[in-house]
Amino acid sequence: MSAGHDHDSENMSDARLVWAVIVNVGLTIVQIVGGIISGSLSLIADALHNFSDAAALGLALFARRIGRRPADKLMTFGYARAELVAALINLTTLIIVGFYLIVEAVNRFISPQPVEGWTVVIVAGVALVVDVITAVMVYSGSKSSLNIKAAFLHNVSDALASVGVIIAGTLIILFDLYVADLIMTLVIAAYVIYQGFSIMPRTVRLLMGAVPDELEFDRIVTALQELDGIDDIHHVHVWSISEHHRALEAHVVLVGGSLEEFETLKAKARAVLEERFHIEHATIEACLRTGCMSESEACQSTQNM
Repeated sequence: MSAGHDHDSENMSDARLVWAVIVNVGLTIVQIVGGIISGSLSLIADALHNFSDAAALGLALFARRIGRRPADKLMTFGYARAELVAALINLTTLIIVGFYLIVEAVNRFISPQPVEGWTVVIVAGVALVVDVITAVMVYSGSKSSLNIKAAFLHNVSDALASVGVIIAGTLIILFDLYVADLIMTLVIAAYVIYQGFSIMPRTVRLLMGAVPDELEFDRIVTALQELDGIDDIHHVHVWSISEHHRALEAHVVLVGGSLEEFETLKAKARAVLEERFHIEHATIEACLRTGCMSESEACQSTQNM
């Protein structure tokens, strides 16, 4: 169950993301030049992946700033979902880059070219250092934000790709094993695609307004039914306003009493929802059951929270 606030993401300053973008753009240029000089496809693949890192970090920063905008007449729940949109874009580009690398590796296998091993190892070594530093810079925010986590995964996968490129360059230096460059490109591509698809489902579910955790739906209903004064509950809807803010609306059938007494019951329900399930926004309609009246007939008046 997610915490109600993304403190780690908020505590990570925007300046870290800005510097991460600048460093990764510079590294991309170095890698592309090194890849052209050495003839290494895996180094150019790593450069393209690194450029996607810079774009992912830049998009994450942009989405963070939009997400802080307050609610208005157009977006009455605020702009926090901008970060989820950014996460989806970043994950999609991660997958596209992965498939592009596979195509390039196959083309290079058909038309092989010589590779300068030492240039590959040196440039990839520099890239690895930069990737590790960038990952450390954004790690704190990745623990509680899908937006930052998507950008962080871009960076981590690029660091692993740099390790792979170093291995490929070493094999070329020692054994003239040029096919290692192509094999490593395919390994990098497979890992990139895997990372993209691993987080995509949760991001899509949140954007579509799915229940934050399927197992919690029944627990939420049970918790409300256990409150004194509630006979039944129906028309329950739970969704995520943003990654860390949930909302609920429901109809509750009262055991008896007046709607004035329902004010006290609402306060209890609000406390349970916020403390146990981190639901900060709730709307509850009160229904009175009399005799054998049907559920639709029992809903005589409404009281919103």
